[in-house]
Amino acid sequence: MSETKGLKTFDTVDHIAVAVSDVKGTVDWYLKNFKCQVTYQDDSWALLEFANIRVAFVLPQQHPPHFALLRDPAHFGEPKTHRDGTRSVYLHDPSGNSVEVLALK
Repeated sequence: MSETKGLKTFDTVDHIAVAVSDVKGTVDWYLKNFKCQVTYQDDSWALLEFANIRVAFVLPQQHPPHFALLRDPAHFGEPKTHRDGTRSVYLHDPSGNSVEVLALK
């Protein structure tokens, strides 16, 4: 049986962004209780990497809670370039959830 024949190609979830009230306190708690590492952190958001996904902790007044899918954001609008070199567009699904369409550097 062929390993690739008949396989479906799905979009990749890059990260889930969860609203928190205290970025540093939340990061410290996850580092203490789970096996993960910080890949980025500032006062308004942090990104933790786990074995199978990345989780962002965001202050809702600075960044919307969302999930991010890896695709070309230009297909959905004019991408914004972020300070880390990634580009993205934010969309809303029919239920009002924020979806970030993200292209890595």
